[in-house]
Amino acid sequence: MQMFRRAIITFCFALATSSCLLAQSDTVFRWAVAASGYRFFPDIEYKKAQGQSLKLDVIAIEPLSQPRPTLLFIHGGGWVNGTKNEVTLAPLPFLSQGMNAVNIDYRLANQSSAPASVADCRCALRWIYRHAKEYGFDTSKIVIAGESAGGHLALMTAMLPEDAGFDNECSPHESDTPMRAAAVISYSGPTDVSDMLEGPHKSWFAIDWLGNAANRADLARRISPINYVRPGLPSVILAHADRDPLVPYEHSTRLHDALTRAGVPTQLITVKGPIHGWALEQELGVQEQVFEALRRFGILPAENPINQRH
Repeated sequence: MQMFRRAIITFCFALATSSCLLAQSDTVFRWAVAASGYRFFPDIEYKKAQGQSLKLDVIAIEPLSQPRPTLLFIHGGGWVNGTKNEVTLAPLPFLSQGMNAVNIDYRLANQSSAPASVADCRCALRWIYRHAKEYGFDTSKIVIAGESAGGHLALMTAMLPEDAGFDNECSPHESDTPMRAAAVISYSGPTDVSDMLEGPHKSWFAIDWLGNAANRADLARRISPINYVRPGLPSVILAHADRDPLVPYEHSTRLHDALTRAGVPTQLITVKGPIHGWALEQELGVQEQVFEALRRFGILPAENPINQRH
């Protein structure tokens, strides 16, 4: 049974790294999760915003009474498109490490301009805290990850101080314990939105996301992770291609350097090539480096718990 479970996870890991299969993979995903001893809770509402129901999926390992490291995954799409259902398989590599996972939707630019999606992701993190005992989330070992715009939102969700004013739309926390991620992973995520509004790195999707805000320059600064670097932040893992045509590689190098100066544990994983993201053979190497970093940061154990399940 242990070998069967590992084979399923390995197969789904390969599927998860192939974007052309993600949207068609729901049946495979549900079967694989059930066969591997996980519970799947789809389309749970975590917030209502402007009459819109924002939902998330939970994938949790049995028994739910046992707290486990938990991934909060945020899809990409330039803040203007994408859904959680298009990245259903993306958390599976983390499940193979004995983690639970939460995969979320958030408001896109055509539904509400910036900073609405930042606020939504913060509320999703609060939802995890409120429902930790119900699903077995270890709130001392929450990892927030995202790709592209989702990487930016992951960084913002993990790095924002609670008094920054982005949590006002969330339901009140049920305890006095402040929210804190253990680590954040940005796959090709922007770190300086101001840099994408004009100049050589001007991006139409960043402009669309900010809309017609009169204070656009100030808003861009408020939603840029580079402006929240300070000692005491969660560990940060950055993975980026060195010739990324959509999000400049220097966004990750600048943040990495600033975090290092502030004494924040951080790792920069560089992929070679003029690509936004990476090919399957590169993805496997990137994920192994991510897991090695999570083990080094004390979030994942040296011995994978899934190997011990019978």
